[in-house]
Amino acid sequence: MIAIFRRELKAYFFSPLGYVFIGFFLLLSGYFFSVSNILRATVNMAVFFSNLSLVFLFLIPILTMRLISEEIKNRTDQLLFTSPVSLTGIVLGKYLAALSMLLITLVITGIYTIFLNIFSDPPMGEIITGYIGFFLLGASFISVGIFISSLTENQIIAAVASFSVLIILWFINWIIPYASNPMFVKVLEWFSMLKRFEVFNMGILSLNNIVYFVSFIITFVFLTIRVLEKRRWS
Repeated sequence: MIAIFRRELKAYFFSPLGYVFIGFFLLLSGYFFSVSNILRATVNMAVFFSNLSLVFLFLIPILTMRLISEEIKNRTDQLLFTSPVSLTGIVLGKYLAALSMLLITLVITGIYTIFLNIFSDPPMGEIITGYIGFFLLGASFISVGIFISSLTENQIIAAVASFSVLIILWFINWIIPYASNPMFVKVLEWFSMLKRFEVFNMGILSLNNIVYFVSFIITFVFLTIRVLEKRRWS
């Protein structure tokens, strides 16, 4: 698994993909921080996180589209299947590499909190909780992206399909006000990632929501392993 992780992480930096992801993310985060905090003269980063979370819908599919699709297209997936590394190790290695790219980018954005601390006294507890929710949301999106990437050899299709699934998951919360059936509303609220992310964004560290995001990630990683297992035996 470590070998797969290192190979995938290096691949991000030996190709334009990693730099495009980090560059666009930092460009947009800088813009949102300027608009949400500097121009409004506020230390509350809730609006910043809400605006930036939408960027995930576009950038995460770009980050994950090649993870397995490229292996299938180049027929190197058969080499992976016959390697000493288990399918679980292969998927986890690739997933953790993409997750590391997200973490590196979020660490860089930590400069915004340094800026706020220099000129004011921001609520660091709420900001850290917001970052935790932001990271869990990104990690969940990556798990969806790697699953979609395992279903096709076309990277463009993988990116578009991932974006489509993510936007459906994201906008579930917008459907809730129009639902009339109480049971249906409860189901939508349970599945709504936006609603759960907003809890973190309010500075509330909820164990229930952490379990939800972790379970979501485990489910899609498991499904990815099953897809590869089926492909190996076929």
